[in-house]
Amino acid sequence: MDGTNLNTITVEGVTYDRAKYEASQAKAPRKNDSLGKDAFLQLLVTQLRHQDPLSPDDNTQYIAQLAQFSSLEQMTQMVKGFEDVSKLVSNIDSSVLVGSLSSMIGKSIQWTHVIKTVDEEGNPQTSSQSYIGEVKGIKVSNGKTVIVAQDSKGLAHDVEVSELDGIANKPETGRASSQP
Repeated sequence: MDGTNLNTITVEGVTYDRAKYEASQAKAPRKNDSLGKDAFLQLLVTQLRHQDPLSPDDNTQYIAQLAQFSSLEQMTQMVKGFEDVSKLVSNIDSSVLVGSLSSMIGKSIQWTHVIKTVDEEGNPQTSSQSYIGEVKGIKVSNGKTVIVAQDSKGLAHDVEVSELDGIANKPETGRASSQP
């Protein structure tokens, strides 16, 4: 025996009563349920301590596990970094798009809204409706930048950029012509 008590647990060099420690951990909020680097190393050391001395495990297996864990940790950090960069680029793209589309406010646009449905037999059906209206504003809805337009009947529509068919300046009315 190595002198450890089965009713205690040692964490970061401090020995606790196992029942009290587990109760306190159950109450504590968890930051992450995944296996962290420290937990993995603790498991590895525990596994080494409790191996059969007459038939020790092969060291290459432990080294391979460490290498795999190190690679996984690096890939996880890279994915997190890529997600952060992706969010930044997306925010920049949205800002540029909103800035560009804001110059359309007050202009006349034509757009086609495509509706995809399924009939009773499960066959896909596609229909479309064309509209003409005036751009009233720009907004970001569910992460997408859309044009807010009012059609000729006074109804408001969220128009995606991909639905645009044409853009035109609104004809000016009430101006006297000054031809020489």
